[in-house]
Amino acid sequence: MSVLVFVEHHDGAPQKGSLGVLAKAASLGDADAVVIGSGVAPIASELGTYGAKTVHVADDAALEAPLPQPRVDVIASLAPSYDAVFFANSVLAADVAAGLAARLDAGLNWDLVDVTPDFTGKRPALQDTVLVDVGWKSAPRLALFRSGSFDVQEPGGTAEVKPVDVALEDFSTESRMVEQAHAEASGPSIEDADVIVAGGRGLGSPENFSLAEELARALGGAVGATRAVVDAGWYPYSAQIGQTGKTVSPKLYVALGISGAIQHKVGLQSSNVIVAINKDPNAPIFEFSDLGVVGDVHEIVPRLTELVNQRKR
Repeated sequence: MSVLVFVEHHDGAPQKGSLGVLAKAASLGDADAVVIGSGVAPIASELGTYGAKTVHVADDAALEAPLPQPRVDVIASLAPSYDAVFFANSVLAADVAAGLAARLDAGLNWDLVDVTPDFTGKRPALQDTVLVDVGWKSAPRLALFRSGSFDVQEPGGTAEVKPVDVALEDFSTESRMVEQAHAEASGPSIEDADVIVAGGRGLGSPENFSLAEELARALGGAVGATRAVVDAGWYPYSAQIGQTGKTVSPKLYVALGISGAIQHKVGLQSSNVIVAINKDPNAPIFEFSDLGVVGDVHEIVPRLTELVNQRKR
């Protein structure tokens, strides 16, 4: 059984979600990785530590822009040699997976949270209350996994690095990178953070999101938000967690003034520990929290932040 994993990267480091999928692939059989971009050789050299036996590297200045079409070219040249190709969900990965499925006339299953050794995929349904089995008719089986589905493993080892020599088509008439802007971030992204402090409408105003930001800074974490908060314009969509946002799996998730609607639960339920602070004792979030505090976030959070900072001194 052989699996190829598309490993995404950012600022010279592999994405946590991709490494988790690589670990899952390694548990099923022989796992190889493909890394695509410009100046990505250092990334490729470290993937053996995470379970890859061979790392295919497409390193070219023409691949610097995160466009899907050239990545489809590269992976399409490799995929027929594998039983499956796995992706960790992201905007780019979804584009690449769909394009690859069309190119190869292959089956693509998406939003999976697991897969068995006989290639039966597990997909949540009915608002994540059940798991349904899905399959593929033939290889290569393409699978797009929900973010945070698998933990990163470091079994150790050294991977063979192979350059990919493939002619890239000129897609500049169809799509091209006009401008690339990076959002300013004072901490880790919510996809990679071990600690997330998320705020809901219970914070009362966009200005009060400083409570979440200060606690996240003290804990070395990232800030998340509910859909209601994002829809109200209080916080950017990039921080939205839930069914229509990002799925996260931190070690600690702190929910401030969040009621716990099912749509939000979908995005955080893989967290190791969930702590909720809400003044409503009947808030649904207390039903799936490991620790619940009934009280006013405006009084509790500043004190909590102060205590965390004191412990760090």
